[in-house]
Amino acid sequence: MSWLTNLRPRLKFLQKKETADSLWTKCRGCGQMIFQRDLEKNLNVCPECDFHERIGPNERFQQLFDGGTHVRLPLPSVADDPLKFKDQKPYPARIKAARAKTGETEAFALARGHIGGVDSIMGVQNFAYMGGSMGMGVGSAFVAGARAALKHRLPYVVCTASGGARMQEGLFSLMQMPRATVLIEELNEAGLPYVVVLTDPTTGGVTASYAMLGDVQIAEPRALIGLAGQRVIEQTIREKLPEGFQRAEFLLEHGMIDRVVHRKELAGVLGRLLAMMTGTRTEALTSEASRTEAG
Repeated sequence: MSWLTNLRPRLKFLQKKETADSLWTKCRGCGQMIFQRDLEKNLNVCPECDFHERIGPNERFQQLFDGGTHVRLPLPSVADDPLKFKDQKPYPARIKAARAKTGETEAFALARGHIGGVDSIMGVQNFAYMGGSMGMGVGSAFVAGARAALKHRLPYVVCTASGGARMQEGLFSLMQMPRATVLIEELNEAGLPYVVVLTDPTTGGVTASYAMLGDVQIAEPRALIGLAGQRVIEQTIREKLPEGFQRAEFLLEHGMIDRVVHRKELAGVLGRLLAMMTGTRTEALTSEASRTEAG
């Protein structure tokens, strides 16, 4: 046995330790390699080009709730495979893999906490879980969040991130669109705020339903927002679309959304907005009013 054979296990161990995927992240905006710890300190926003990386429910709850303090709400149980669907592998296997990857039971998570001092219900869609696709589980979770808001008379804030309806559930996934719409109407009738934060990407059936029905529509910078993809639209209408089409800034310019807000400012903006919509006199709102009067 040669000295190289004896050394190989040690080299393999060092290689894994020093080149772990968790240490560095390649920015999807500028292509720069960013130290993962620096990226997390910057709220997962690229320090080089300001690109907003996708984040999951845990990060979103920590960033938007006051002090990160919140209580997770249980999600309704639904059938995992209503159509016994199978493509390259069985649908239950895909669900199992998504749960193992994200640590979440579905592509939609619910929590309750205070945002800028305002007690609120928040739902967060998780793109890492099967592309944030909307199936029975997501629809039921959205409805559960709306019903919790109705029961406790609280604002409902939803952060969307989705590739659209979940094809493995066929018509069952499309049925979630009207279900969500009915609950939004109930929130409107009850006079409770429903605020949507559109993140990258928000597309398909989610855009065609609850993502675009908020009392106020906020988006993160450069978020992709639309129904069909740009290439599909260009092939259909046989025309070249404008630069930046379906990006948050383009939609703001054309009146589709109300505001584009940087992630570092999002918690403050939501807090002040919810305080105004609910008539809650929070410390943040009082401070802003004082600054306005002084100016």
